[in-house]
Amino acid sequence: MATTSQLIHVINNHQNSFHQVIKFNPKTDKLMHLDFTETNTELTQEIIENVEKFSEYIADQLSETSCLFGIGGYAEHRTVYSRSKLFDSKEITPNGIEITGTEPRRLHLGIDIWGNEATAVYAPLGGMIHSFAFNNNYGDYGATIILLHQLDGIPFFTLYGHLSLKDIEKLKEGSYISHGQVIGHFGKAEENGHWPPHLHFQIINEIRVSKGDYPGVCKFSEKEFYLNNCPDPDLILQLNKYL
Repeated sequence: MATTSQLIHVINNHQNSFHQVIKFNPKTDKLMHLDFTETNTELTQEIIENVEKFSEYIADQLSETSCLFGIGGYAEHRTVYSRSKLFDSKEITPNGIEITGTEPRRLHLGIDIWGNEATAVYAPLGGMIHSFAFNNNYGDYGATIILLHQLDGIPFFTLYGHLSLKDIEKLKEGSYISHGQVIGHFGKAEENGHWPPHLHFQIINEIRVSKGDYPGVCKFSEKEFYLNNCPDPDLILQLNKYL
């Protein structure tokens, strides 16, 4: 397995060849940064805990700024994960009882792209379907696809979360995915883990035994390992320069 620095180097060398993950024309379209940390005082607990109000908040932010997409989140310490017990820390006592731990998961490991339901998602480069799943916990990924790629002999993975259920209905592990192929669409709340429509995009260097799922949020104390194993997704997206 290549080191993360080797992976970053090879991705940088191929940046000019990647297909857009979402269709965005910088000459006509606009992006805005969406902040989900505690510094965003507009995003109240009442909004976070109600998917309809949360969706309205996102839509209003984009409409008021005439932006096609909202984007952000990599290495962001987020308050929004308080909406789901999925991100609470779990510990097992010596007698086998599961209890809530002292440190919840709050550090985001991917980039989120917020926009309209059914927005098409494209494979940035060729590869194969490593795995897929319907992670149907409240606050989870919902419909999820993980692709395996190889550049200059270096394998790595990309994860696409919060998709539509129809996108995984007929998939087969090991099937080839071509450069620029539509692989998914922003899912509705019932299919995407009960979030406003968006894509969670993540690069993973070493996935180990995970299939159809991989942590997209970690404890702050695990920051060094996970940020090293999951480098900045904008290496492929190349969207932050348009903010």
